[in-house]
Amino acid sequence: MIQTANDIFVLHTEHTTYAFRKLPTGQLEHLYYGRKIHVCEPLDENAVAPLIEKHTFQPGNSCVYDREHDAYTLEDVCLEMSSYGKGDIREPFVELIYEDGSFSSDFVYESSARFEGREARDAENALPASYDEKDQVEHLCVTLKDNNSALKLELHYYIYEDCDVITRSAKLINDGENAVQIRRLMSCQVDFQTSDYVFTSFHGAWAREMRRWDVPVAAGKYVNASYTGTSSSRANPFVMLSGRETTEDTGDCYGFNLVYSGNHYEAVEVNSYGKTRFVSGINPQNFCWQLPAGESFETPEAVMAYSRAGYNGMSQCMHRFVREHIVRGAWKKKVRPVLLNSWEAAYFDINEKKLLQLARAGKEAGIELFVMDDGWFGHRDNDRSSLGDWKVNTKKLPNGLAGLCKKINDLGMDFGIWVEPEMVNVDSELYQAHPDWAMDIPGKNHSEGRNQRLLDLSRAEVQDYIIGQMSDLFSSANIAYVKWDMNRIVTDYYSKILPPERQGEVAHRYVLGLYRCMKELTERFPEILFEGCAAGGNRFDLGILSYFPQIWASDDTDALCRAEIQTGYSYGYPMSVVSAHVSSCPNHQTLRVTPLETRFQVAAFGVCGYECNFCDMKKEDFEAVKAQIALYKEWRKVLQTGSFYRGRNFSDQGSTSSLSGPLTGNIQEWTCVSEDREKAVGFLMQKLVSPNTQFEYYRPNGLNPEARYHFYNRSLKYNVKEFGDLVNTVAPVHIRQDSVAHNLIAKFVKMDGEAEDFCAYGDALMYAGVKLKQAFGGTGYNEQIRHFPDFASRMYFMEQMND
Repeated sequence: MIQTANDIFVLHTEHTTYAFRKLPTGQLEHLYYGRKIHVCEPLDENAVAPLIEKHTFQPGNSCVYDREHDAYTLEDVCLEMSSYGKGDIREPFVELIYEDGSFSSDFVYESSARFEGREARDAENALPASYDEKDQVEHLCVTLKDNNSALKLELHYYIYEDCDVITRSAKLINDGENAVQIRRLMSCQVDFQTSDYVFTSFHGAWAREMRRWDVPVAAGKYVNASYTGTSSSRANPFVMLSGRETTEDTGDCYGFNLVYSGNHYEAVEVNSYGKTRFVSGINPQNFCWQLPAGESFETPEAVMAYSRAGYNGMSQCMHRFVREHIVRGAWKKKVRPVLLNSWEAAYFDINEKKLLQLARAGKEAGIELFVMDDGWFGHRDNDRSSLGDWKVNTKKLPNGLAGLCKKINDLGMDFGIWVEPEMVNVDSELYQAHPDWAMDIPGKNHSEGRNQRLLDLSRAEVQDYIIGQMSDLFSSANIAYVKWDMNRIVTDYYSKILPPERQGEVAHRYVLGLYRCMKELTERFPEILFEGCAAGGNRFDLGILSYFPQIWASDDTDALCRAEIQTGYSYGYPMSVVSAHVSSCPNHQTLRVTPLETRFQVAAFGVCGYECNFCDMKKEDFEAVKAQIALYKEWRKVLQTGSFYRGRNFSDQGSTSSLSGPLTGNIQEWTCVSEDREKAVGFLMQKLVSPNTQFEYYRPNGLNPEARYHFYNRSLKYNVKEFGDLVNTVAPVHIRQDSVAHNLIAKFVKMDGEAEDFCAYGDALMYAGVKLKQAFGGTGYNEQIRHFPDFASRMYFMEQMND
């Protein structure tokens, strides 16, 4: 709901309020963002008097905006947007260079308007944005004018009441006769009157994405940014601001994200007056956009959420928003299929016979979708050639894509394919025909990444080529799934079609070209399930999710790493968009060995698939996989569409971290609850065993406190070899470890695992927690003992009882 009168603006969601007003100087003063409050009617200065900071005399050693308002220095005011030149020396919202070389901007209030529904973005250079299926989102547009030029700046606000989310974007319009250079135009700015906040960002690299870092910001500036050409595995655009005492379930928490897939920038700055400013938008590093007379520039959309119920409360807001107002298309509400991907089973060494053998084993296990990964086109036997040449290698696939696809379909499975459309190898027919299409600097050496170069997507003819090639490919067979990869970052930013003074536009124009390709292809092939991938999680963002309903979260499939990675994503993204696979051990990224059940249980809390060679798997493991897939199918609607909550987690660290990494916990807890709260699935994982610690508990979240639930686990059997020489404590004769006798016993003798099975009310489960069966502690084992070695985990199931 929007209240506006007398140049005062109050935006309400179900549980939050956001307020600002026009200052006597003409700027917009930010008044409040937080827990929902009542604002008196009529809406005037008296109604918001408690929210207005009082100014009588300017602070020492500061500049006033003008002589008529000598009580105001913009350096000591909470503002809705800011610029350089009029006394505010903090992080600016906008930074411009005018034709005369000056860079002082002076944007003041001109007008405002309210609308129902979203306006269409400019057709040319359109960015993705949130949406509402009923187009009932409320929209506020506040227009500012520059006192020194004919520039206008529109600030757009969109209210998603059901999610407690407000989104923001900006549009700069040049109504003058001269061009202006945009050096910075942010999407969001929020000023807070105090400085008692912790800034949380998520960092990492390939195979170790989304590690959480908490930094108390009491003075100075902290920046989270990407300069990779992508949203980046180094620094995700999702960040949080919270109180120092905030926990998963209590305290103030603000979440911010950006609907953008390129270089981004989030900064928190505390000034000398103890005020905190947050800004987010396109990274201004090497960004320079020439805005000619008569044209406009729009920023990506920024997303803001607030909850007083801690990190989990804010996450629930973000999750609902992404599911309902970002993800779209035929797969928005569909449960996702269980897939088997060929990559870790075969890498580039594929052929039709090998793929069909793998697919048949997958079908027997219960797989619904078979995916052929890299290596099927050109002379692609390694990563040094053929990108850009999307022609089937008939030596590997003599019956082509259509022939292989038909055979997979005849087995009763859908067929999927891997592509990397944005890339080209120098060793390719495409590069030989169009070397100018590659993004490199003529006459200068190029820095390679994975032996490939980017195609210059700022060029319309390159976009047309990708759209045409992919359209031909996707229509050549009954393709049900596409994994869209992007395996390098951007170096040597340069477009051969832009003049020297416009090279600062390349990074943003690339992203705009990418969005055009994705938009056209997803509209042409609406039934295909597209999955985004960029060397794993190098481009995990709301821009990609506006076209592709799921993203491959990391190339790291190690269960321990994935538990931490998926927890990191869960702060800002629902698990329904996080693709996760079960792979073989030793793991291909870490060489770590983790239990097969743990690998499955971690993957089950995302969009679950498999990436291992079923043909080489032990019979015992293959039977376990069949049981896993059957269980996942039974519970996947809860797991994919339910509300996700974190409990204790491996990144538990209070509010401090160090250069050597955060202090970490030993237990990971997750709970996923169906929308009606009638069913829930819990997860508990341990990193390392601590001797003689037999006690453990699991505490769910999100249940109906008044309902009674049947709580139970899946009772498993364990290989006697996992107990090593301890077999001799019960064997009538001595058994040498790994001997023929030991292996024979292991084949027929299984150790029963513990069973948890009882009924309890939701409040008892959530507030008291469940005291679990005693863990093995070296003093004995039977079916009442929890077998819980290093990296062990459990799934717990809760079903509401109707008695």
